[in-house]
Amino acid sequence: MIKPFFRHCLSVLVSLLALMPLVAWAHYPVMDCSRDGEEIACRVGFSDGTLAQGQAVIIYSYDDEVLAKSVADGRSVAKFAWQEGEFYIQFDAGHEDAAEFDYVEF
Repeated sequence: MIKPFFRHCLSVLVSLLALMPLVAWAHYPVMDCSRDGEEIACRVGFSDGTLAQGQAVIIYSYDDEVLAKSVADGRSVAKFAWQEGEFYIQFDAGHEDAAEFDYVEF
């Protein structure tokens, strides 16, 4: 009687362990920005290579004031005019941690 119960528990445990790597497959937002003269272009997407077309990208001041907003185009690129002063750019896909790019990285 104990052996069938033990086999059942073991099979449940093995099944649970097999599912654990799925947690590691979570896709987090990624962003890479570049400056070309007075324009900023940020390519946004996800760690699995998925594009983020239509997703919002926002420039904030260090006081968390919204300075500019853009939406990623069909190539998953959001464009902005260069901002004066200190700022950071954020792509928040609504889950996990948001991707951020600080102006000092240009």
